[in-house]
Amino acid sequence: MLALTLKEYNRFVLEDVPTPSVAADSVLVAVKACGICGSDVHGMDGSTGRRKPPIIMGHEAAGVVVEAGPKAVAWEPGARVTFDSTIYCGECEFCRQGQINLCNQRRVLGVSCDEYRQNGALAQFVTVPQRVLYRLPNALPFEHAALAEPLSIAFHALRRAAVKASDSVVVIGAGLIGLLLVQSLRRAGCKRILAVDLAQEKLALARTLGATASITSGPNALREIMEWTDGHGADAVFEAVGVPATVDLAVRSARKGGSVTLVGNVAPKVEFPLQVCVTRELSIYGSCASAGEYPACIEALANGEIEAAPLLSAIAPLAEGPQWFDRLYRKEPGLVKVILQP
Repeated sequence: MLALTLKEYNRFVLEDVPTPSVAADSVLVAVKACGICGSDVHGMDGSTGRRKPPIIMGHEAAGVVVEAGPKAVAWEPGARVTFDSTIYCGECEFCRQGQINLCNQRRVLGVSCDEYRQNGALAQFVTVPQRVLYRLPNALPFEHAALAEPLSIAFHALRRAAVKASDSVVVIGAGLIGLLLVQSLRRAGCKRILAVDLAQEKLALARTLGATASITSGPNALREIMEWTDGHGADAVFEAVGVPATVDLAVRSARKGGSVTLVGNVAPKVEFPLQVCVTRELSIYGSCASAGEYPACIEALANGEIEAAPLLSAIAPLAEGPQWFDRLYRKEPGLVKVILQP
């Protein structure tokens, strides 16, 4: 099969590699659409330590079953599917409690780090355990279904924070996850949603998708957030960037007794405003991947509660992958989600 392989940092090669074998409880999927995730873009230069070459990236995908192992009896060739990016064991204490994102044997598609290497879906075929598969409605395009994975991250973050419709909410970062958070908050009935980002085109899109206000990130951001909340701070803040400045802003933006949910995950370490957190008695939530939100995400994409089309900047063949990675890495204005078609 053809695969887009990160051969060394910042160098991709479209190459012929063996089609992955199918284990007894696994399924071989012909990949019809695979998104380039921000974590892939950040990882391709070695900065995150989670994309060590050689590796086939890609974990936001959808496709068609072409072969099922003898124990994967629920899946037949031709089934339209998407799949969780988290490969969990299904047996450890966390899996038994439904916290599959915290599985002791957790692997993520398209990731290679010190602990494991798991090739992903930027290839013509990928093999995944049957337990991570989900059926797709016939009317849902594969390119839209590929957004189920990032959408599940947004849904999970909202569940972590237990946001109420009456809450004033700040979303810091209007990239894909931030925009999906905005839409998810709108779907949850929130009437006051403030988006924060550096890029004006992303803020404009955030307003289109449900943000009721927006401000430009920078030296005046905290003051403007406080003005928007009448000096109290937000009931809930979602940080969807993961760098020191935005984490600091997120904590300082919350009201006394409010919550901050950390979703962004770029910098391994950040300085933390401890006294602000303690003296304002904030609840700080880390939100990792998802844990059972896929069915709700697929339904929301299928019925239009979550809009996929405005988020898709380009749909291109796999062979054009290197140039799209480069454009995303250079932060070309206007790009949100690029989908590759193996």
